[in-house]
Amino acid sequence: MESPCILVCSIDDVTGYCFGCGRTRDEIGAWTLYSAGERRAIMADLPARLATVERKPRRETRRARMARERDEI
Repeated sequence: MESPCILVCSIDDVTGYCFGCGRTRDEIGAWTLYSAGERRAIMADLPARLATVERKPRRETRRARMARERDEI
């Protein structure tokens, strides 16, 4: 199942979005219940949501590291 989770799970008090993925608590909790289309629709909104959070993750995430390592090969 496709997921935007990058293992940086903390909710921004101002926006209500996760600092790592941009989903709300409700979306995170119900993620496995959504259809593939519903998940894709939410994921399309995530970049704009992440632009509104107050702070960004301070460390390289596992997903980012794996993508970087894959690109270096």
